Amino acid sequence: MIETTSLSRAQLRRLLRERRRALDPHRQHQAARRLYRQLAQHPLFRRSRHLALYLPNDGEIDPEPLLAAAQRRGKATYLPVLNAWPATRMVFQRVYPGEPLRPNRFRIREPYPNRTRQRRVWTLDLLLMPLVGFDAEGGRLGMGGGFYDRSLAYRTRHRYCRKPVLLGLAHECQKVDRLALASWDVPLEATVTDRAWYAADNRKMARKGQLHRNSCGACE
Repeated sequence: MIETTSLSRAQLRRLLRERRRALDPHRQHQAARRLYRQLAQHPLFRRSRHLALYLPNDGEIDPEPLLAAAQRRGKATYLPVLNAWPATRMVFQRVYPGEPLRPNRFRIREPYPNRTRQRRVWTLDLLLMPLVGFDAEGGRLGMGGGFYDRSLAYRTRHRYCRKPVLLGLAHECQKVDRLALASWDVPLEATVTDRAWYAADNRKMARKGQLHRNSCGACE
């Protein structure tokens, strides 16, 4: 585990990106299968009707086996789509098996934009998020673009909004001792790696295994 006391966020981000990019294709494939086994039968995943994932880039752990499993089970699945304008905004759009995708400006695959298939983030049940680094207290270090933090900013304004459940996905080698959170950072309920679960509050996560079914329209 990396000690963060002597590292800036930029230094830590660079170090952790190098770690995950150093994993060869075989180890990446093994990690994706182990992640699948951690999550596919968990109540949070099984009971989610609307869930968002991501497609891997830059050495991120691959959730595509989970995406395929969710679609086989008839769940509504969503991927992030970057807006052309404003360029700092990200939305979540439903994706279907086999539909064509395009690379966005970061060369990450995404659906072709279609407003009729986009869903407000607070109406999702589960959001599986990529990250660069994490700690066991719910801290998440992203790539630095702030797309997820802006999408989830309503959580700091409306603390009674409990949807979606926020799970980070990572390789075990991305764990650090402690992350200093900025005022705009939105903490995770847990991070799931290819080896373990790290829940910020185990009792709260046990309750969330039942999933909140109430919509959070007031957050709009």
